Amino acid sequence: MHTVTTSPNHLTPWTVDELQQATGGHWSVTPSISPVKRILTNSKDIQTGDAFLALRGERFDAHDFAAQAHAQGASCAIVNRLIPDVDIPQLIVADTRIALGDLGRFRRQSCSDVQVIALTGSSGKTTTKEMLGSILHALGPTLITRGNLNNDLGVPMMLLELLPEHRFAVMELGANHKGEIAYTAALVQPHVVGVLNIGSAHLGEFGGRDGILSAKSEIYGALDGQGIAIVPAQDQCSAQLAQVARTHSASTLSFGQGGEIYAESIQLMPQSSRFDLITPSGKMTVTLPFAGLHNVHNAEAAAAFAYALKVDLATIAQGLAQAKTAQGRLNFHQQGRLLLIDDSYNANPHAMRAAADVLLQQSGIKVMVMGEIGELGDQTHTEHYQLGYDLAHKGLNYIVAVGQQADAVADGFKAAKAQQGHSHNSLITDLTIMTTAQNHAQALDLLLDIIKQHDDPMSLLFKGSRFTRMESLITALMEKI
Repeated sequence: MHTVTTSPNHLTPWTVDELQQATGGHWSVTPSISPVKRILTNSKDIQTGDAFLALRGERFDAHDFAAQAHAQGASCAIVNRLIPDVDIPQLIVADTRIALGDLGRFRRQSCSDVQVIALTGSSGKTTTKEMLGSILHALGPTLITRGNLNNDLGVPMMLLELLPEHRFAVMELGANHKGEIAYTAALVQPHVVGVLNIGSAHLGEFGGRDGILSAKSEIYGALDGQGIAIVPAQDQCSAQLAQVARTHSASTLSFGQGGEIYAESIQLMPQSSRFDLITPSGKMTVTLPFAGLHNVHNAEAAAAFAYALKVDLATIAQGLAQAKTAQGRLNFHQQGRLLLIDDSYNANPHAMRAAADVLLQQSGIKVMVMGEIGELGDQTHTEHYQLGYDLAHKGLNYIVAVGQQADAVADGFKAAKAQQGHSHNSLITDLTIMTTAQNHAQALDLLLDIIKQHDDPMSLLFKGSRFTRMESLITALMEKI
C-alpha cells in the first residue's frame, strides 16, 4: 500500500515569502528565520520551527497563548493584531480564520497534479472516505481526511498536509451552517464531487430537510462546469440533487439501485457482506469486511467515485475488500460469550435504524444501547419518539435508551406496543423489553443486570451522538464483566 507520512520532517516547508503571499498579510519585522515546518493552531503542539496561527472564537482568543507557543519553539506567529510582548516575527492578517483557509488553498494550488475527490452527506461520509482511500492507496500515495477535520478549519488544516508526491486526495466536507461547504469546496478545488444522501442530521442547524439539501448541494458548485458530479439514485432527494449537479457539470454519475453503479445479489453476514458490483464497464464480485446493508450502499458510493477517476474494477474490488472500519464505526469486540459492537462515533436517526439492522444479524440475545441524538432542533422529541416506535418492530430482545430523550424513545415504543393490541398481524415481539436510563451509571447497572439474567451468547450494540460518549459506557462495562 502506498502511504505518505505527514510527520513534521516530511511536510513541505513554507518560506516567509510564501506565507505572506498566501495570506496577503504583512510582517511586523523582516523575518530572518528558516523555512517553517508546520502551521499549527494549538500552542501545546508547537515544536521548534513551527508557526503558530492564533484563532479567535466567541469564547476564546488564542492570541493569549502566543507567548507559550514562542516558549515551545515557534519561529513566528500569524495573528490578527500585533502582540508586543512576544519577541518573534508576526505575520499580521485581517482574519486568522480566513488566513488558514488561504494557506490551505495555496498548498492545494501548489500540488496541482493531485486528483482530488470531495464528498459530503448526512451519513456514511467517514466510512465511504475510508473505503475510497483503500481503493486509491493501491494506485499511489493518497491523503484522506483524518478524523473529523471536515469543517471550515479542519479542511484547510488537511490541505496543509498535501505533498507533491500525493497522487490522490479524498476530502470529507461537513456543514454546521449554510455556506460552509461552498467555502471549503472552493478551497479543495476538486475534480470529482458528490453527495451521499440527505437525511435528518443537523435538522436543528438548517431548519429542515430542504435546508440540509441546499447546504449539501453547495458542493457541486465547486466544479464550475468541469469535473464529474456523483449523485445518489435512491435518496428521497435524488431528483433535486441531480438537477443541481447538472447545472454545474455536464458529466454526472449515479450510484445505488436505479443508478449506473450499484450492488446486486447482496448477501449480508453478521460482520461482512458479499455482492456483485455492477458498472457500465461490467461487474465484479466484492467481499466487503463491513456489516450492514447501509455499508453496501457506502461501498456503491465509494466505487462510483473511484470509477469516475477511471479506476479499473479489479482495483475497486480489491480496495473494498481491504478497507478497514474507522474507530467507533461498527467495531466488533468479543468478550467471552458477549459480543460488544462499538458504533459510538456519532449518530443520526437513519444510522440508528441501520445499526439496529446490523444487530439483528448477530447471534444470541440482542441488546440495543442507544444514546440520544443531537442537532435535531425542534424535531428532537419527535425523532426520538419515532425511533422508539420503529425499534419496537425490529424484534430486538432489549432496548436500553440512555439520556434526556430516553423517555421519548420509551413513549414511541409504548405506542407501538399499544397498536399491537389492535392488530393481529403486528411484527412486534412480546419478548422485546424496553428500559431507560438517565445517565451512564444507571445504564451500566441495567446492562449488568441483563447480562446476569442470561447464560446464552449476547450481542450488545452501542450508538449515540458524539456528546453522549457511548464509548465510555463500553469501557465501563468491559471493566465489570
